[in-house]
Amino acid sequence: MKKAHAARGRAKPAARERQEPLRQRVLEAALASFMDKGFAGASTLDIASRANISKRDLYLVAASKSELLRQAIGERVGRLRPPLELPVATSREAFAAALEAFGLGILHGVCGRNVLALYRFAAVEAERAPEIARMLHALSRDAGRAALSRALSRAQADGLIGAGDPAAQAGDFLALLWGDLLLRLIMRLADPPPQVTLERRAREATEKFLTLYRT
Repeated sequence: MKKAHAARGRAKPAARERQEPLRQRVLEAALASFMDKGFAGASTLDIASRANISKRDLYLVAASKSELLRQAIGERVGRLRPPLELPVATSREAFAAALEAFGLGILHGVCGRNVLALYRFAAVEAERAPEIARMLHALSRDAGRAALSRALSRAQADGLIGAGDPAAQAGDFLALLWGDLLLRLIMRLADPPPQVTLERRAREATEKFLTLYRT
């Protein structure tokens, strides 16, 4: 009787693994392995063991360790970043509100524990695997900058902000938004700010940006 009960108890993790999508299990295992052992130290065998699958099943998800890393970072960043399009605004006030919300979403996404851990991982691996930082930058900040540039281009066309290169304007807004906060967070010189501080930071960045590009 006890043996039957124990067998049922042992079957539960296996049942959960069958229900969890293979790709999700593999990517979570891959990211955990990379974070624990570094990109060079992690192996496909360790990743497969963590996901409780065979290496053959692992290669159904990705054909190489580099591809596993790209997908794992993309999955983590994509799950936490804000929507990549700002709503169309019909007034300067509405545009200010949309820009502030976008800025707050960016701060929330990066200041979250999981994404911040990715930035620290990229910094630690910068010497041995600089492609990790490039990959993270492309998947997170470059995508946000492109969306912001499109919104700023529309705002210019609608007369809501002053003329300028939208890409340069996007860079100005992000610089006002972040200052040196991201660097201090990565280096553990500061703790992630509370909600009220993030809201104030987004609001002040928006106000300064709109003053800089007044129509």
